[in-house]
Amino acid sequence: MGAHLRLVGMALLWGASWPAGKMVAQNMPPLAAASLRFLLAAMVLLPWMYYSVGFAGLKKWTAQRWMGMALAGATGVFGYAALFLMGLKHIPAGKAALLITLNPVVTLLLAVWIFRERINGVIALGMAVAAMGAVVVISHGNPLQVFSGALGVGEWMILGCVACWVSYTLLGRWVMDGVDALSATAVTSTLGALLLLATSLAVEGPQGFVSAFHSSTKAWGALLFLAWGATALAYAWYFSGVKSLGAGAASGYITLVPVIGVILSALLLGESVDSSMLIGGAMAVLGTAVMNWGRRVKS
Repeated sequence: MGAHLRLVGMALLWGASWPAGKMVAQNMPPLAAASLRFLLAAMVLLPWMYYSVGFAGLKKWTAQRWMGMALAGATGVFGYAALFLMGLKHIPAGKAALLITLNPVVTLLLAVWIFRERINGVIALGMAVAAMGAVVVISHGNPLQVFSGALGVGEWMILGCVACWVSYTLLGRWVMDGVDALSATAVTSTLGALLLLATSLAVEGPQGFVSAFHSSTKAWGALLFLAWGATALAYAWYFSGVKSLGAGAASGYITLVPVIGVILSALLLGESVDSSMLIGGAMAVLGTAVMNWGRRVKS
């Protein structure tokens, strides 16, 4: 029972990251805020890694593995975190949370193409339903808009988040074999944080951090939640769930994240939920659930 409760807690934390990210995006320069998020997260992840598995294993990593970790940090942390906050400046948090349901669909499509993974009919059906649901959400119920260039900058940035996360996941197949999840998360988070710091100083200048430090208490509370709640604690609970129940069962709880994101965005930010979000969101979540179920069905 403890493992299931921790995974529900993980889904709550990740779902709440969307309204929290919106609060941060509205009050802080995005690159400075993103770098502070992961620098603060590294302050927890690195000691956790040291006391759990130690740093000795890092000395055995090859140059190729370090390069792979750097690429993973550049995509899954630097790219994702920057586009996450920049995108939330332009679109509602609930809508962004639903668009992220494309992550498993695109990841699996590319895994089939690149790694020749096999899928069955149930998985394919789930992928199709989830993808159609995301199209309904992104196009406000008019799918033809996707092909007419009517998407806004916010939608494109969140789709960029999808591209970054998919790249990070696929890179993991290449460079993280034999590396425990905690070490991979701590190292990629730290490397990504350093990239975000350098980019923030180059693009926003020191004034970006001055502005962030002078933001409201509410904004800082949201930022600390993103760093220590939605990053460090959520990953701890997720890893614990994977260890106790297996990756398949644990990943099923991720289906709850967009639903929680939409509900909390409506409750905390007063965001409206139109019919296209309800219909498309239900399709996206249902499709993701069918995909997870399909993984347990023999081809």
